[in-house]
Formats: sequence, structure tokens, C-alpha cells
Amino acid sequence: MRIARILLPLTTALGLLPVTALSQQPAPDTTVGSEAREAASNQATEVASITYDRGIVTSPGRITIEPSVSYAHSNSTVVAVEGYTVIPALLVGLINISEVQRDIFTGALAMKYGFSSRFEAGIRVPYLIINEDLREREVFQGTPLDTIRESSGDGLGDVEVSARYQINDGLDGWPYLIGSLRVKAPTGEGPYDVGQRIIYDSNNNPIGVELRERPTGSGFWSIEPGISFIYPTDPAVLFGNLSYVWTMEEDEGERNGGTIDPGDVIRFGFGMGFAFNERTSFSLGYDHSIIGETDYELDNSLFDTRFEQVHVGSLTFGLSQRLTRDTSLSMAVSVGVTDNAPNAEITLRLPINL
Repeated sequence: MRIARILLPLTTALGLLPVTALSQQPAPDTTVGSEAREAASNQATEVASITYDRGIVTSPGRITIEPSVSYAHSNSTVVAVEGYTVIPALLVGLINISEVQRDIFTGALAMKYGFSSRFEAGIRVPYLIINEDLREREVFQGTPLDTIRESSGDGLGDVEVSARYQINDGLDGWPYLIGSLRVKAPTGEGPYDVGQRIIYDSNNNPIGVELRERPTGSGFWSIEPGISFIYPTDPAVLFGNLSYVWTMEEDEGERNGGTIDPGDVIRFGFGMGFAFNERTSFSLGYDHSIIGETDYELDNSLFDTRFEQVHVGSLTFGLSQRLTRDTSLSMAVSVGVTDNAPNAEITLRLPINL
């Protein structure tokens, strides 16, 4: 009876039954409590999974195939100043203004399989197409012309293998707790796998390195343990996650004469979802990543440097529509709220349960 009392408001919150119909329902049969609970869990999965990997684990013996496509656009302006000020309003030196526009198209195929009522494993294979335009002008060089450089890249991205385990049953006022472990392999071309060329200034002094094409992968192995929660509460579903990405140090001695230690990442997010009816749900969430310092320990002192901590935050709006009993269509729109986040990203997913 305790399960039935918890499931009834849970079912209402997730949109399985309208509120006006609850008073007309007879007392639930405890013999079908597990079936009702499975249906409620599936609906919670649809509400929370508008943002990737936030749902309850896949039912045992079920395969979920999820093709997806996304488009991300970034636009940033960087001003580099090298000089000194005579008075606060007058600068003597060189000002370099550059504008970078980047478009990333990603097509991916993911598959998940439920081994038990608490454990699932999955794999995701992405393919990326990247186009980048760089427009810059050295203001004090006496030229009105902009320098425009274009670069692009396409190919297989970094393949991910993941496992998720549902820790509890979400009873006695507790949220559903799900532990996860994700491993990303450097199957895509990393920044040090593509061609590079040295950039010189007007005095023929080397000032940096430019990639001849855009990398489609990170170039590093990474392991990401994490935990997420889903808490149904009338009339919404609350969800959140916390994870830590450990990126392994890579030896680039053959090509660059040293090692690179990418910064580890702390990721967290939270949000809420509403089920308007048994077919349509909406979610609103926020995701934030704190990327630690990246250390370059290269023999060539010209490129020895360290990138400071970076924050990437985005606000996500999601909408999911059940098309058939086993198929639904999800759309998510993310808007960057920090300087290093993409300006906008649109993602379409089509989960198919087999």
C-alpha cells in the first residue's frame, strides 16, 4: 500500500493521469504496483532525458537506439593589446582585433541496453563537421583591410562508452539516485594529430601556432564518474547531476617535444520538467563545467604556456513528444551564458525502444 500511495502522486506529476480523473480511480491493486512503477519510471526517463543521460536506467532486456543531430554556433571577439599608455585616453602600441565564428554539426548514434532493472550500458559514436572563420586586423599597421582565414574539419569524433546503475527505488521520499561511469576514447583527430603551421608577425618573429584543419576529437583519454538524481514532485520532476572528468596526460614528444596535461573538469547541472499530458513534456535546465588549468611541458620554450581555469555554462530548454509507444522525439535548445560557451546549440534526438 505504501508503494501505491507514492505512485499515485508520482503518476499525476508525470502526466500519466489528469488530476480531475484521480478522484474517480478505484484503490490501486498492489499486485500491479511494479507495472505502474515501471510506467512511471519510463515517463520520468522521458521528462529528464531531454538533457542527455538524466533518465532512469533502461528496462531489462530493452535496447534503446538513439540517432541524434546537433548544430552549435560560436562567435567571439578577442582584442590583444601590446603597448603602453601615455595618458589614460592614449595608447601607444599594437592593437590586434580578431573575430572568430565557428559552426559545428554533429551527427551521432547511441545505443543503450538494460542488463537488469538497475544496470544499463551504452555506447555513443559521433561524427563532426566543423567550419571556422577568423577575421582579424592589426589596427596600427595602417591598413583598412581585414585578414580572413578559413579552416574546416570533419571526421569521426571521440567514442564514448558508459555504464549506469540505479542505486535506490525512489521510495520513502527519496529521489531516484543513479551512479554513472563514462569513458571517452581519443578516436577523433586531436589538435596534435592535424597539421600545424607557425604564425609570424610583421618582423618575422614567431607568435603562435595555427591548425591547418579543425580537430574532431580531444586527443586524450578521459574517465568521468558521476551521480544524478530524479525527484518526482507534483506537478514537476526535478533532476540534477554532478560529475568529475579526469583527463589523462598525453606524451606528445615525437611531434612537439614534451607532455601535455589537460585540465580536469567538474560538471554539474540541475533543472525541472513538466509533463503537459501523456505525450508532451517540457524541461528547463542549467549546465556548468569548470575546466581546470592545462599545463604544457614542452621542450620548445616558444610554446610553453598554461591555460587558466575556464567556465562554460549554458541554459537549456527542452521539449519531448511521444510519437508512438516506443518512439519519441526530443528537441533541446541551449543558450550560452558564459564567454566560453557556444552562443546557441540545437539538438534533435529520436530514441527508439526495441
